[in-house]
Amino acid sequence: MPANRTEPTPGPEEAKEPTPAPAPASPPGGGFMSWLPLIITVALMPVLAFGMTKFYLLPQLQKGLGVTPVAASETRGKNKKSSADAKQEAIAMNKLLVNVAGTMGARYLLVSLSIVGSDPGFKEKMQTHDPQLRDMACGVLATKTLADLEKPGVRNLIRSELISGFNNILGQSMVEEIYLTEFAIQ
Repeated sequence: MPANRTEPTPGPEEAKEPTPAPAPASPPGGGFMSWLPLIITVALMPVLAFGMTKFYLLPQLQKGLGVTPVAASETRGKNKKSSADAKQEAIAMNKLLVNVAGTMGARYLLVSLSIVGSDPGFKEKMQTHDPQLRDMACGVLATKTLADLEKPGVRNLIRSELISGFNNILGQSMVEEIYLTEFAIQ
């Protein structure tokens, strides 16, 4: 047998497969370094927003509104002086009884109030105007329906209406606070 056998040479149809190129190497430290801009941005944005608001936006708003900033220690000092100088007095207005609106006299509301003021002539002025104050309070309370009285926050609404009405009758802001000591619907 012949020992000299030759392999056939490949033709154009049987071209050799190209060898694949090596993959490019990833840059060193790519994990943390690629996240660094995001971390810096997330950390610095709240600080930047706070600084812009406190040192630029708020002063511009105060300047536009004509408000002068006051130091917190000055505010606390003024509040202590005004509360120490002014002695608060409380006047009781007991048993205001009114019909609840919309019930045709079947239901009524019983309210007792404690009215607080710090004006020097508060007590005398309250006693002088007692009939007008009671009438006004009964008028405000009589306008409330049963649905109104069951709403959350109705006591605060009644309180603010009474303070406004009492101060209108007294001629100045003498009434500082009203406490509803009794509040019953029957």
